[in-house]
Amino acid sequence: MAPLLLVLLALTFSSSASAFTSHHYSDALTKSIIFFDGQRSGNLPSNQRLKWRADSAVNDGSSTNVDLVGGYYDAGDNVKFGLPMAFTTTMLAWSIIEFGDSMESELGNAKTALRWSSDYLLKAATATPGTLYVQVGEPHSDHSCWERPEDMDTPRNVYKVSPQNPGSDVAAETAAALAAASIVFQDSDPSYSRKLLQTAKNVFDFADKYRGSYSDSLGSVVCPFYCSYSGYNDELLWGAAWIHRASEDASYLSYIQSNGHTLGSDDDDFSFSWDDKRAGTKVLLAKGFLEKQLDQFQLYKQHSDNYICSIIPGSPNSQARYTPGGLLYKQGESNLQYVTTSSFLLLTYAKYLNSYGGHASCGGVTFTAETLIVQAKKQIDYILGDNPMKMSYMVGFGDKYPTQIHHRGSSVPSVRVHPDHISCDAGHQYFNAKSPNPNILIGAIVGGPDSNDNYADDRSNYSQSEPATYINAPFVGAAAFFSGR
Repeated sequence: MAPLLLVLLALTFSSSASAFTSHHYSDALTKSIIFFDGQRSGNLPSNQRLKWRADSAVNDGSSTNVDLVGGYYDAGDNVKFGLPMAFTTTMLAWSIIEFGDSMESELGNAKTALRWSSDYLLKAATATPGTLYVQVGEPHSDHSCWERPEDMDTPRNVYKVSPQNPGSDVAAETAAALAAASIVFQDSDPSYSRKLLQTAKNVFDFADKYRGSYSDSLGSVVCPFYCSYSGYNDELLWGAAWIHRASEDASYLSYIQSNGHTLGSDDDDFSFSWDDKRAGTKVLLAKGFLEKQLDQFQLYKQHSDNYICSIIPGSPNSQARYTPGGLLYKQGESNLQYVTTSSFLLLTYAKYLNSYGGHASCGGVTFTAETLIVQAKKQIDYILGDNPMKMSYMVGFGDKYPTQIHHRGSSVPSVRVHPDHISCDAGHQYFNAKSPNPNILIGAIVGGPDSNDNYADDRSNYSQSEPATYINAPFVGAAAFFSGR
């Protein structure tokens, strides 16, 4: 999207009262990307910005003679879970695709954050023919041990999906991630982009041919941590949509047309997350109808409208629940995940509507792109501190923010503070301490407040105090949009 159009979209609301300026959003954008430095696994580069982090898990994969070094820890633990990492990658890429023009000096950092995970997913997808490596780390022992990744002595077991033990959900999400990343690097590194796209196609074929959920194949290794509760149909449609967008290969359009109804194109779902991709797929494919008036995509425009109407307060079709302070609220863990993903979809759909002269229809009521932007802004501003608690839910942003976050790497003193290895047992004294984390995980967005806007700054309350890459990734795009005001 041209920078001028992004500015015009945002300026529409410059007259409304706001607690934040473009400078604040730019600061939030910078910090939301720095957060990914704190989640890095593997050998860290010399330009690592969070200096309290050091190399970790540098032998991942060696037990099975494959190189699985790198990638991201998903949240406050030290496991590399493939499904949320792939979704994080897709959303980082989508943030850059839609709003990279507004990132200015942070565009390079965003692409670096993206490449840290796309490089890893490439390795996971190509190390062994007919196999996708989807997890490193034994989650049960990891979750019972409070230890920095630099000090890790829990098992680094390797888990994979294969024709005999399928994982269509994690494989199709990996395909989506590689395809989306290929778009980002198409101009700056065309050979890398081609490799990403070809690998995406191969992984998608694997996901589609050998159908099954990785939750069934891997059982307690992935459940209850990242069970595929929504099944794998949503990921298959999502993966095909991304490969079609990246390649414009007509065979993927045919796949979407032939399989859409059985893969969930007729289903409305009112949340978008690492598990359920239906709402995101509808918005992604709605662009095809708005841009080219492709009749086969009109269904996705209708369902995108349904999603938007479900979360706009005052809509006749609203199904969303909001806190008294105005925050979108979905019962469960990491509520701000749903806030950042929905805000991203609101802004992306607003961009598509504005670009092609459309609007969202809710029965007899229509909503313009401007309405969508206003709603997204309220949610982003709430995260940054315009809320009843008068605190930012992004670590390091503003004067008041969470200090006891549920994160092993930042809550256990780093080697620069404590010269000795801190064992698993010793680490629990830091978990139980009622003092701030010794290392500041700049840019981390935590799970967020409860349904009454209350937040207890307590690392033992992980549903509220744990950050995650899939919370931050869509926020990157939203912050970029508002920084362009």
